[in-house]
Amino acid sequence: MYSFLVGLMLVLSVLIIIAVMMQPSKQNSAASAFTGGADQLFGKQKARGFEAFMQKATAVLGFAWVINAIVLAIISSK
Repeated sequence: MYSFLVGLMLVLSVLIIIAVMMQPSKQNSAASAFTGGADQLFGKQKARGFEAFMQKATAVLGFAWVINAIVLAIISSK
């Protein structure tokens, strides 16, 4: 059981990295990093399509990763 969960942790880790790397960039230019991004804060549009799917997939994978980490910690402490 422990080795299965460790393998699952590795797979989830790789999938999270892939999901984060596939998300579209939110900055238009390097200059927007220095301006504070107030225009992005107040002009935020709701994510749709591929961007919304990737946000949800990243959240679900992250949640599964945290639960798996907690279960692994409990099992390894026994």
